[in-house]
Amino acid sequence: MRDELLKKGNLAREAMYKMATVTTEVKDRALSEISKALVENADKIIEANKLDIENAKANGVRQTMIDRLTLTRDRILSIAKGVDEVCALSDPIGSVKSMWKRPNGLLIGTKVVPMGVIAIIYEARPNVTVDAAALCLKTSNVCILRGGSDAINSNKAIMEIMQNAAYSQGIPEGALNLVEDTSREASVELMKMSGYIDMLIPRGGKGLIKSVVENATVPVVETAAGNCHVYVDNEYDMDLATKVILNAKVQRPSVCNAAESLLIHKDIAEEFVPVIFDALIKNNVEIRADEVSKNIWGKDNISVATEEDYYTEYNDYIISVKVVSDINEAIAHINKYNTKHSEAIITTNYNHSQQFLNEVDAAAVYVNASTRFTDGFEFGFGAEIGISTQKMHARGPMGLDALTSVKYIVYGNGQVRE
Repeated sequence: MRDELLKKGNLAREAMYKMATVTTEVKDRALSEISKALVENADKIIEANKLDIENAKANGVRQTMIDRLTLTRDRILSIAKGVDEVCALSDPIGSVKSMWKRPNGLLIGTKVVPMGVIAIIYEARPNVTVDAAALCLKTSNVCILRGGSDAINSNKAIMEIMQNAAYSQGIPEGALNLVEDTSREASVELMKMSGYIDMLIPRGGKGLIKSVVENATVPVVETAAGNCHVYVDNEYDMDLATKVILNAKVQRPSVCNAAESLLIHKDIAEEFVPVIFDALIKNNVEIRADEVSKNIWGKDNISVATEEDYYTEYNDYIISVKVVSDINEAIAHINKYNTKHSEAIITTNYNHSQQFLNEVDAAAVYVNASTRFTDGFEFGFGAEIGISTQKMHARGPMGLDALTSVKYIVYGNGQVRE
């Protein structure tokens, strides 16, 4: 295990210096070839993915998580389109962001450079293998990817296809790496590879994030779980609220930007609770409600929410509900229980919308729109390498700029410091 990681680490460091000299033309040619190869080899990917799905079912993985794992031809086409979107973006590497002149005549500027070697540890999302590799390649970074055991066959097939496509176009070998050992020990060892890895990005649930925080000795960008909320204000459009909540909860409940909790203003609870509960139940959503909303509903087909429910990212057809006295209580509740990911307010009151935007602490805050849009592709980044919920370096969907650093370039004509 350690030998495999050290071998990949050494290959990655060697490739890192070569990647710094690869032109935009070569990178874009490689990305186009990757997109094309993914589509042409869709059947091969789907066959490998079937093995992962069979294993997941045999291991009792719940259906919503199997949905995250599943690759169809349409999903592969969408993934390939994401690579094309990355290819079409401007290459940030080498650009000079600013330049200024000092009184002594020195010209000082900041130039955008790659981060270096980026490691990503993620769970059952084989599309991440493509998104991460594409973004790293475009920014002249080298990647070491470690997916979960649930998607190992899919990831191996995808990585082989990408490596063949990229290396055929002049990308140095060692720029794209997959750790095939999916044991926890290999994951922890990767977190400690100081001297090989410049930045580590974990993508997964609380268990993975906790392990990284406790074990990593390399710089980490946290991409925490998504305990996302929708708050329905006392001034609202009922049809709009229903549409947004259903999309945020039901459209794809297994992902991190799906809504997990619903807050409803007390003044509209009598009117709105029956409407939204009926709509959620018809969409097979299990409701865990506070006593107020449960009494308004008046039926036995929902359960009472616990304190733990309000902290939980379900990744499933489950939602917690609470009636709040006003927008201030809603904001306080969100800031207490959320994971700083994505939060939404449904309101027709401009002042309330601005208060929510200003006071809610999250990477993305929405007014009258679904939390499901917190995504690199939807934000116009082509893809994302993760959604950062911290405030240092990067926050929110991480596109190209989040994978770069700067160096100072200084021009002189003989200046010396006295």
